[in-house]
Amino acid sequence: MTSPRRHLDTAATTLACALTAVLLAGCTGSDSSSDPTTPKPTATATGQSREAVDKKLGQQAEAALDTITPGDPAFLESGLERLSDGIHRESLLTRGKSYQLSVACAGSGQARLSVQIKDKPTVKNLECDGTATHTRIQDAPSEITIDVDAVSKASGMVAWRIAKTAE
Repeated sequence: MTSPRRHLDTAATTLACALTAVLLAGCTGSDSSSDPTTPKPTATATGQSREAVDKKLGQQAEAALDTITPGDPAFLESGLERLSDGIHRESLLTRGKSYQLSVACAGSGQARLSVQIKDKPTVKNLECDGTATHTRIQDAPSEITIDVDAVSKASGMVAWRIAKTAE
């Protein structure tokens, strides 16, 4: 006959094994309580993370803007954004001076550039092939509005720069 003490030991061991299995399964499963709106790092077909791809495309887009750097006297301002976020910028200029806006998109698809100068919008579609497009701004107003958005399902990085030009 089995003693009550041995029966309790067997039951406790069985319960401990069952709880261990449940806890281990819970730790290895997906977290269903995580926020579904939080972006998760993804890998591309080449195995690179989104951050690595964005960094590479960002460097390509910035390199297309040629040689004016923040230390150059002609440099006014610049930026780099994911095309999915777009660029929506109001830039202050010195009225009457001349500038050049350069924009480059690296990735896939097309981007739409809209520049509002003196109530006249200039709209261009850009290929996201890593080459720059330039818009000359003569007799500048005190402010311009720059918008760049993805066309359809385009993706990549977009760089922009405003530089002073010779009068």
